[in-house]
Amino acid sequence: MAFGRRNEEEIVTEDTKVWECVSETCNCWIRDNFKSSETPKCPICNSDMSLTSKELQVIVNHSKNFIK
Repeated sequence: MAFGRRNEEEIVTEDTKVWECVSETCNCWIRDNFKSSETPKCPICNSDMSLTSKELQVIVNHSKNFIK
């Protein structure tokens, strides 16, 4: 019997560009394809952010309002 058993989909990950807050006390980060300006400020503490990369699940941003 297989009651309650779910077919789990494979999670697809890839190396993704992200912006990380440079503040030592803040751990906020934003995916590059979800940023609101060319060089974003941290939405939590308003500090500068630096570009780096992380291994993350693939998410596509279909919004036309994001900056490339």
